Amino acid sequence: MHLKVRWARKTIAVTALLLAATAAAQDQEAKLTYRSIREARIEGQAWANTKDPFDRLPAKAEGVVRDAVWKLSRDSAGIAARFVTDAKQIDVRWTLRKEQLALPHMAATGVSGIDLYVRNRGRWHWLATGRPTKFPANESSLVNDMTGGRREYMMYLPLYNGVTSVEIGVSEGAAFEPGPARSAGVRPVLVYGTSIVQGGCAARPGMAYPAIAGRRLDWPTINLGFSGNGQSEPEVAQLFAELDPAVYVLDSLPNLSPELTAERVGPFIDTLRKAHPTTPIVLLENVEYQNADFIASRRKSYQGKNAELRKIYGARIAAGDQNLYYIRAEELLGDDGEGTVDGTHPTDLGFLRMSEAVVRVLEPLLR
Repeated sequence: MHLKVRWARKTIAVTALLLAATAAAQDQEAKLTYRSIREARIEGQAWANTKDPFDRLPAKAEGVVRDAVWKLSRDSAGIAARFVTDAKQIDVRWTLRKEQLALPHMAATGVSGIDLYVRNRGRWHWLATGRPTKFPANESSLVNDMTGGRREYMMYLPLYNGVTSVEIGVSEGAAFEPGPARSAGVRPVLVYGTSIVQGGCAARPGMAYPAIAGRRLDWPTINLGFSGNGQSEPEVAQLFAELDPAVYVLDSLPNLSPELTAERVGPFIDTLRKAHPTTPIVLLENVEYQNADFIASRRKSYQGKNAELRKIYGARIAAGDQNLYYIRAEELLGDDGEGTVDGTHPTDLGFLRMSEAVVRVLEPLLR
């Protein structure tokens, strides 16, 4: 009889604890204030006149660029928001555009997730990742017990998915304001290219190489990578020529053949040069495919494209272009075969190595 009483009392106590924990969690959620990410300082968008708030090309590009490019421009790769808050708790709610959360070779956190960084001791430090679990609406508690008072944060949006809305939840009564404006005259770096530029196959949005380079340099970057469709078309060049970035970084060879490299890259540069005679342009060779030492066709593919790019670069330098820069393939992924998931698309390690090569060239140009 006494055992039954003790068991009943223990059950009641456990139930009470569970109910209290649930109530506390609900109370904590009730004390959050949600702010639209548009109230933060948005970076990574080149045009303001977009069809939807988180598109990467302007509305007028629809029907001008190929349909595949337009659809990929609805992905939010590289778009980030900087904000300042003293909140102890930070949550995020986001609504996805596409139902596919992950890819066979790329994690859902990279394809459809949210990445949060905090500025600490003068540099950006990863803090938390929002994991997508369903379509379309997701919610994630990023930080529950943040210390240190007011801090600046940067939140990256999904790489291979688009969003229709993003809300940042902060502790009730906490400050929330846009991150500080960049110094006068700071213009973003524009990076154009393929799935590699877009971020395939980063584990999370902050690990695409344009984003890593941007944090290393503490400089705004614009990601205009279009998976499978960075083909250096003239209509894309015309759109880019409208802009006035600090530097153009062109990394389109993985989506070109040697013949198309010879045919398109030179005119693409011509279009940019006509509008911006002295803006630095950085050319990247095609990455060395990581199994190319053992598969002749893979080796022939990237070597042929790179040979054509070297010809273009050499001719333009000989003609007097003093603002053209070049990054060779062997500088990008390393020589140990550990830099990709499939021989082509970088892992986070591969992206880190690529960013180091790009930063070495960009830093003196920007400083």
